Amino acid sequence: MTTATTTTRRRQESQQTIRCAIYTRKSTDEGLEQEFNSLDAQREAAEAYILSQRCEGWAALPDRYDDGGYTGGNTERPALKRLMADIAAGSVDCVVVYKVDRLSRSLFDFARIMDHFEQNNVSFVAVTQQFNTTTSMGRLTLNILLSFAQFEREIIAERTRDKLSAARKKGKWIGGMPPFGYDVAAEGGRLVVNPEEAGQVREMFKLYLQHQSLGELVRQLEARGWHTKSWTTKKGKAREGRPWTKWRLHRLLTNMVYLGKVPFHGRVYEGEHEAVIDSDDWQKVQVMLKHNGRNGGRDVRNKFGALLKGLMWCAACDAPMNHAMTTSHNKRYRYYVCSRAQKRGWAHCETKSIPAAEVERFVVDRVREIGTDPALLRDTLNAVTRTRESGLEALWAEQKRLKAELQRLSAEERDVISHASENGVAGAILSDRLADIQERAQGLERRQTEIREEILATQGMLLDEDDLKKALSIFDPVWEHLFPQEQARIVRLLIERIDYHGGEGTLEITFREAGIKTLREELGEDE
Repeated sequence: MTTATTTTRRRQESQQTIRCAIYTRKSTDEGLEQEFNSLDAQREAAEAYILSQRCEGWAALPDRYDDGGYTGGNTERPALKRLMADIAAGSVDCVVVYKVDRLSRSLFDFARIMDHFEQNNVSFVAVTQQFNTTTSMGRLTLNILLSFAQFEREIIAERTRDKLSAARKKGKWIGGMPPFGYDVAAEGGRLVVNPEEAGQVREMFKLYLQHQSLGELVRQLEARGWHTKSWTTKKGKAREGRPWTKWRLHRLLTNMVYLGKVPFHGRVYEGEHEAVIDSDDWQKVQVMLKHNGRNGGRDVRNKFGALLKGLMWCAACDAPMNHAMTTSHNKRYRYYVCSRAQKRGWAHCETKSIPAAEVERFVVDRVREIGTDPALLRDTLNAVTRTRESGLEALWAEQKRLKAELQRLSAEERDVISHASENGVAGAILSDRLADIQERAQGLERRQTEIREEILATQGMLLDEDDLKKALSIFDPVWEHLFPQEQARIVRLLIERIDYHGGEGTLEITFREAGIKTLREELGEDE
């Protein structure tokens, strides 16, 4: 009887034990290498508190949930994720922290965490801030404390941004890995030229101007055995150089630091460091990168002289026409083939294909006629103007639709916030919904900005008959003397798309107003 009573009492005691997980966090990794650091101090305070509650059955779990060097502004923390998983598995009854902001400095993140605690019947204690989350007053106190924590985090972030901005405006280097071609000065705060790497940078710019292809530039650098920067951090961690890729080279060729300037948040300031690239070479590379980026490098990859590659469309299928080639009796024949017919079979398209040389010659001759026939010139100008006005109408309509959608999202956001306030700490569903609304609104606002810029650019593109005549005049005197690559560039500047009506055997050419203006300005500069 005595043994049974003792066993029952032990079972009751084990059931009443409150398993406490101690969570600690520090925003930076500074000082974590010390024998006794901030995380240890937080854990020691939490263990002392748990020990004072041992009469209530509290016991600290041996597992450590320490996040050193992680911000409280988000939940991307390994120890926190492990803690949430253990809570979901039923291994934790109470979470103990030194202060509320150790768990989170974001009101919405904290709401999600608390919702997770409530779903799993887990209580929450901050050693230095006593409150009871089971009462409305306790939840209010908790929200007030967390709001101040979030406010403090945002103020610190603003101060940091202001400090970085002030340093950038003065042309200073604000830290991090120096760009290829430079090293950080011994005293810090500025860049100094690395002669060997700077020579390689100049050669890269020259090679790109020569080959006009990032892929070919990668191959050239591979053959020379050149790699990205090898660097050792302040903590002694070595970062070995890697082979150059197109992405890395694009970043290098567009980095304004090589002009002796410092870009920061969309603005450019004069730097304290020395430039390693001439401004003329820099500008030539940017123009070439922009052009190749617009057409995906078609000009560079167009080895078989497809003058209209990327411009031809099958009007019947509203599908692009791909450039194709066949060989018969050791002779090559080029075609533009409807992509739908290629994928689904010839029976699905009345256009099918058209000889490439024939259609290219027809388009060039047609453009030549426009440049010499005043009536055709006016008709083309009117068509270009109608296209511009139609584009403006579409942009204005989209702008109006976006404005209405943003107003609807704003009203929905107010409803969600009002509902969350009435119910204390917002649940995970409400928080996710609010985050989704804000993300959609940001996307719509970005699109609004793009539309405003497109409208301004289109309205400023006032093309007149002289512009069109001058742009088309290049076809008569110099067209035959141009290299195929330059011919393809001019055609893509002038023409936006060509619709081929296979059943009727006709072509419809849509001119690119911005390209005509650009070509007109280039010709003016040449003169």
